[in-house]
Amino acid sequence: MATRTQSRSSSTNRSGNRDTSQGGSERTRSQSRERSGDRSAFSWGDNAGPVLGAALAGVAIGFAANYGRKFLMQGMESFAGDWDDILAAEHEMTLAVFDKMLATDETQTWKRNMLLMKLTHALDKHAHQEEMVVYPALREANLAVDADHLEGEHGYIKTYIYELKSMGPSSPDWLEKVREFRALVSKHAHMEEEEVFPAFKQDLTEEQNKKITGMVNADGFWMA
Repeated sequence: MATRTQSRSSSTNRSGNRDTSQGGSERTRSQSRERSGDRSAFSWGDNAGPVLGAALAGVAIGFAANYGRKFLMQGMESFAGDWDDILAAEHEMTLAVFDKMLATDETQTWKRNMLLMKLTHALDKHAHQEEMVVYPALREANLAVDADHLEGEHGYIKTYIYELKSMGPSSPDWLEKVREFRALVSKHAHMEEEEVFPAFKQDLTEEQNKKITGMVNADGFWMA
């Protein structure tokens, strides 16, 4: 039979054990809070370096691929020669896209959409080169009437693009609209290549011609 002294001793021991256990738990929680405090909300953690490095590498590869594509596209055009030769080559490539569009039927909606997207990009790039470089140079050479007429036709070109997108590639009138569109672009290109540009170029000095060529190439690079 346990005495009162033994009972008090056992109770004291149990109380001491509880205090020790509680004290250990408090210390553990305190240490955990300290470690958590070291990692703030803005901390990247131990694995951040490789992840960040991979992300930056991906961005760098993307930029390199984009600029590589630009150099390839505009570099190929620059081999055509002077600024008017570059624009004439673009006319030819654009008309070739029209011919591919005219060779489709109503079941090839995906192909029609892709070709229209390609045509839109090519015309947008081409128009930007002319409107930002060539037409201002024409106006500077007192050929504002021709420049204004040609730039005005660019507005109708944008209208055709809008109409084709609006009617959709399955429309029964799609091919006829493409045919009309091609005729406008062909007429526009003929006026530039056979009338306006030769008359303008013959009065240019070698330095002026070289400058316009460089500006057309530079603008084409950024729009490619």
